[in-house]
Amino acid sequence: MRPALLDPLFAPLSALPGVGPKHARAFDRLLGRAEARALDLLFHLPVGALDRRARPKIRDAEVDAIATLHVRVTEHRPPAPGRKGPLRVLVEDDTGDVELVFFLNNFEWVRQKLPLGAVRWVSGKLELWDGHLQMVHPDRVMDEAELARMASVEPVYGLTEGLYSRTVQKAAQTALARLPALPEWIAEPAPGGLKSLGFEGLSFAAALRRLHAPETPGDVEPTSAAWRRLAYDELLANQLALLMVRARQRVATGRQSPSQGRLAQRVLAALPYALTGAQARAIAEIGADLAAPRRMIRLLQGDVGSGKTIVALIAMCHAVEAGRQAAMMAPTEILARQHIERMTPLAAAAGLRLELFTGRDTQAQRRDKLGRLAAGEIDIAIGTHALFQESAVFRDLGLAVVDEQHRFGVHQRLALSGKGEAADLLVMTATPIPRSLALTYFGDMDVSVLDEKPPGRAPIATRVLPLERLEEVVAAIGRATAGGARAYWVCPLVEDSEEVDLAAAEARAERLREFFGASVGLVHGRMKGPEKDAAMESFQRGDTQVLVATTVIEVGVDVPEATIMVIEHAERFGLAQLHQLRGRVGRGAGRSTCLLLYKGPLGLAGRARLEILRETEDGFRIAEEDLRLRGEGDVLGARQAGAPGFRVARAELHGDLLRAARAAAEAIVGEDERLAQGANRPLRLLLWLFERDAAVKLMEAG
Repeated sequence: MRPALLDPLFAPLSALPGVGPKHARAFDRLLGRAEARALDLLFHLPVGALDRRARPKIRDAEVDAIATLHVRVTEHRPPAPGRKGPLRVLVEDDTGDVELVFFLNNFEWVRQKLPLGAVRWVSGKLELWDGHLQMVHPDRVMDEAELARMASVEPVYGLTEGLYSRTVQKAAQTALARLPALPEWIAEPAPGGLKSLGFEGLSFAAALRRLHAPETPGDVEPTSAAWRRLAYDELLANQLALLMVRARQRVATGRQSPSQGRLAQRVLAALPYALTGAQARAIAEIGADLAAPRRMIRLLQGDVGSGKTIVALIAMCHAVEAGRQAAMMAPTEILARQHIERMTPLAAAAGLRLELFTGRDTQAQRRDKLGRLAAGEIDIAIGTHALFQESAVFRDLGLAVVDEQHRFGVHQRLALSGKGEAADLLVMTATPIPRSLALTYFGDMDVSVLDEKPPGRAPIATRVLPLERLEEVVAAIGRATAGGARAYWVCPLVEDSEEVDLAAAEARAERLREFFGASVGLVHGRMKGPEKDAAMESFQRGDTQVLVATTVIEVGVDVPEATIMVIEHAERFGLAQLHQLRGRVGRGAGRSTCLLLYKGPLGLAGRARLEILRETEDGFRIAEEDLRLRGEGDVLGARQAGAPGFRVARAELHGDLLRAARAAAEAIVGEDERLAQGANRPLRLLLWLFERDAAVKLMEAG
């Protein structure tokens, strides 16, 4: 059960004084909750601040800046009779005057707040209009008592329809008043203590108060001490949760899968090339994990074309030789088919029994395959996520491999490896992940990195061209396809709408058919699986030579004959996505080209992205640059299922705090896996506050 101490923070916002039903519904929309709570509002941090500290004389006031002026009302200037227009109020001090401009249908409020001869404080942005100083709709019109209550630095919040920044600020102050007295969970003088992190004297509650009631505009920056303190708390909760889950998975359920490597050697002997050093290193790491009594939970991270599939096959050989079964899950049917096509000749050399499980199987076929799987007559099962549904029962699943699932969360990983008793787990991704993100998303896993490409892969020539040269590009593709080449043409992200993106792709395919006739194919996300597979297979066979696609070109689909990649409106894509798309070519021995077509003028960030892509094919460098330019949410799709969903921490800004949080979490969990010791018990509150459910459940289980 949640500690009663935290109940005020988990109470619905509708229970706060001053938050009526209408505002409560608006807060639910703003905070993305069916019923938003006080805690959700406290973690809705300001996006900026208005600085109202400047209180100059009119003569000294800065134009195009916020000023708070002490003035006397000298004249009301309504629009001419029968004419529409603003009410202008002339105010002055002993150094000059300013016109206050109000665009209102009913001017009575203005006359009441600013009667002639009254002395008031007005606060807002000063502008110069037609040679005169003016302030359009002042933010504040105050007497001395109201001035005393005004925040000199006012937080500005992200909003939704029906809410104003002052409404959010007032509700946040009410929620802050309900903050209970919480014990400090960051121990001193242990590593990760407040002093060592530069947060001495800045508690969790004090940090929240500083952010919602800033003293300077800098207080609401993500680099401020208050923000960093909360970011560290969130990162520590994340790392504790991941390590607690890992400790439980490994210690409680480990099983050895010892192997002499005989099957693996037969597969390697059948390979037409030698392994890279990185592949050999990863295979050794995985082999050691499988032979150990603890459960393997490993991420195999490799750039496009680095040879992850053969590493996975060798790992599955070890599991089968140990008398167990292996399974490989691919995100799409076409990728599952590609895996089995690649593996079948190699598996045959080792006498391995492979089977493909897809949605196309008839009921009789599926029943037959499931029967053989349960009887242990299938060594390696390959399929889509359907393979791991309840109806699929293994005789003894020893190793589960998940391909291309960099958004697979801790909960899904737990469910997947649960298909077998203490099944080892290998997750593969072709999206190079910056170290900071690898820790936050895959901190429960060990990591093997493939940072070399197999020999014989030619570099991809990358060119950046304006869209005005489209006709030249089409002509060049015509010459290349006449010589037997094949080309991908990726259409732009038009907006967050599959329908609009699809329309753009269909229009481009029709335009290209005017030049290339029936040799132009089309693939998009709205197609049914069999249609999509047919379009891809037609391109693989060479029946179509130009494949127009939305961004759903299957990751990992291998067409060695495809040597040209055109990406239209490349400025609309993220770096990592451009790199992934470029990786669809350059998979054979022939020279490949990637053409990035952009619509100018390019902004600084857009130009930087395209330049980096032109400079390098190093996916890890590209991933780090993408993180720096765009932030975590865009790089890994942080809103997708299984993502940590950070509210405060930002991987691109708080990498140093992540390293400190990891070190502290390792030390804590290494000594006290359940956070049962007195000094560690306050950390249980931290896990509740940041809703690290998997760890909370393990903790509550004993």
